Amino acid sequence: MKLHANRDPALNTLTAYGPGWLEVNARRYEHALLVQPESPLQPWAPARFEDLADAHFEAILAHAPEVVLLGTGAVQRFPHPRLIAALAERRIGVEAMDTGAACRTYNILMAEGRKVLAALLPA
Repeated sequence: MKLHANRDPALNTLTAYGPGWLEVNARRYEHALLVQPESPLQPWAPARFEDLADAHFEAILAHAPEVVLLGTGAVQRFPHPRLIAALAERRIGVEAMDTGAACRTYNILMAEGRKVLAALLPA
Protein backbone atom coordinates (compact mmCIF):
# COMPACT_ATOMS: atom_id res chain seq x y z
CA MET A 1 0.00 0.00 0.00
CA LYS A 2 1.32 3.41 -0.94
CA LEU A 3 1.12 6.06 1.75
CA HIS A 4 0.49 9.66 0.77
CA ALA A 5 1.86 12.16 3.22
CA ASN A 6 3.34 15.62 3.17
CA ARG A 7 6.97 14.60 3.19
CA ASP A 8 9.89 16.51 4.66
CA PRO A 9 12.90 15.09 2.79
CA ALA A 10 15.04 15.56 5.90
CA LEU A 11 12.90 13.08 7.87
CA ASN A 12 12.46 9.32 7.50
CA THR A 13 8.93 8.83 6.22
CA LEU A 14 7.29 5.46 5.63
CA THR A 15 6.12 5.79 2.04
CA ALA A 16 4.71 2.31 1.32
CA TYR A 17 4.52 -1.26 2.58
CA GLY A 18 3.43 -4.63 1.28
CA PRO A 19 3.86 -8.36 1.85
CA GLY A 20 7.49 -8.89 2.86
CA TRP A 21 8.69 -5.31 2.37
CA LEU A 22 8.74 -1.78 3.75
CA GLU A 23 9.51 1.47 1.95
CA VAL A 24 11.18 4.46 3.63
CA ASN A 25 11.67 7.66 1.63
CA ALA A 26 10.78 5.70 -1.54
CA ARG A 27 13.53 3.11 -0.92
CA ARG A 28 12.43 -0.50 -0.49
CA TYR A 29 13.64 -2.82 2.31
CA GLU A 30 12.91 -6.51 2.68
CA HIS A 31 13.93 -6.93 6.32
CA ALA A 32 12.88 -5.66 9.73
CA LEU A 33 13.77 -2.04 10.49
CA LEU A 34 14.05 0.45 13.31
CA VAL A 35 12.87 3.81 11.97
CA GLN A 36 13.09 7.20 13.65
CA PRO A 37 12.41 10.56 12.02
CA GLU A 38 15.92 12.04 12.19
CA SER A 39 18.20 9.03 12.76
CA PRO A 40 19.78 6.67 10.24
CA LEU A 41 17.68 3.58 9.55
CA GLN A 42 18.76 0.52 11.49
CA PRO A 43 18.24 -3.07 10.40
CA TRP A 44 16.45 -4.96 13.19
CA ALA A 45 17.51 -8.54 13.89
CA PRO A 46 14.22 -10.43 14.21
CA ALA A 47 12.92 -11.83 10.92
CA ARG A 48 9.46 -12.66 12.29
CA PHE A 49 7.35 -12.16 15.40
CA GLU A 50 8.30 -15.57 16.85
CA ASP A 51 11.98 -14.52 16.83
CA LEU A 52 11.49 -11.56 19.20
CA ALA A 53 13.74 -11.70 22.27
CA ASP A 54 14.64 -9.44 25.20
CA ALA A 55 17.78 -8.24 23.43
CA HIS A 56 15.76 -6.86 20.49
CA PHE A 57 13.87 -4.52 22.82
CA GLU A 58 16.89 -3.66 24.94
CA ALA A 59 18.61 -2.45 21.75
CA ILE A 60 15.80 0.09 21.35
CA LEU A 61 16.73 1.74 24.66
CA ALA A 62 19.83 3.35 23.13
CA HIS A 63 17.54 5.35 20.83
CA ALA A 64 15.64 6.86 23.81
CA PRO A 65 12.21 7.17 22.15
CA GLU A 66 9.14 8.35 24.03
CA VAL A 67 6.97 5.79 22.23
CA VAL A 68 7.69 2.60 20.28
CA LEU A 69 5.33 1.39 17.57
CA LEU A 70 5.80 -2.35 17.18
CA GLY A 71 4.69 -3.49 13.72
CA THR A 72 4.05 -7.21 14.20
CA GLY A 73 3.59 -8.24 10.57
CA ALA A 74 0.33 -8.90 8.72
CA VAL A 75 -1.71 -9.26 11.92
CA GLN A 76 -1.65 -7.57 15.30
CA ARG A 77 0.10 -9.62 17.95
CA PHE A 78 1.21 -8.72 21.45
CA PRO A 79 4.70 -9.42 22.79
CA HIS A 80 5.09 -11.15 26.13
CA PRO A 81 5.35 -8.50 28.89
CA ARG A 82 8.86 -9.67 29.83
CA LEU A 83 10.07 -8.66 26.36
CA ILE A 84 9.08 -5.03 26.83
CA ALA A 85 9.84 -4.80 30.56
CA ALA A 86 13.06 -2.80 30.06
CA LEU A 87 11.11 -0.20 28.05
CA ALA A 88 8.27 -0.03 30.58
CA GLU A 89 10.76 0.47 33.43
CA ARG A 90 11.98 3.61 31.64
CA ARG A 91 8.42 4.80 30.99
CA ILE A 92 8.69 4.28 27.23
CA GLY A 93 5.29 3.46 25.77
CA VAL A 94 4.97 0.45 23.48
CA GLU A 95 2.03 0.04 21.10
CA ALA A 96 1.73 -3.24 19.20
CA MET A 97 -0.20 -3.24 15.93
CA ASP A 98 -0.06 -4.79 12.50
CA THR A 99 2.74 -3.34 10.41
CA GLY A 100 0.46 -1.33 8.11
CA ALA A 101 -1.15 0.41 11.09
CA ALA A 102 2.29 1.01 12.63
CA CYS A 103 3.50 2.66 9.40
CA ARG A 104 0.49 4.97 9.24
CA THR A 105 0.67 5.83 12.95
CA TYR A 106 4.41 6.51 12.74
CA ASN A 107 3.87 9.07 9.97
CA ILE A 108 1.21 10.86 12.04
CA LEU A 109 3.31 10.98 15.21
CA MET A 110 6.40 12.02 13.25
CA ALA A 111 4.46 14.89 11.65
CA GLU A 112 3.45 16.00 15.16
CA GLY A 113 7.13 16.18 16.14
CA ARG A 114 6.94 13.25 18.58
CA LYS A 115 10.03 11.25 19.51
CA VAL A 116 8.70 8.04 17.95
CA LEU A 117 10.51 4.85 16.95
CA ALA A 118 8.90 2.26 14.68
CA ALA A 119 10.17 -1.29 15.15
CA LEU A 120 8.79 -2.94 12.03
CA LEU A 121 8.58 -6.54 10.91
CA PRO A 122 7.58 -6.78 7.24
CA ALA A 123 3.97 -7.87 6.76
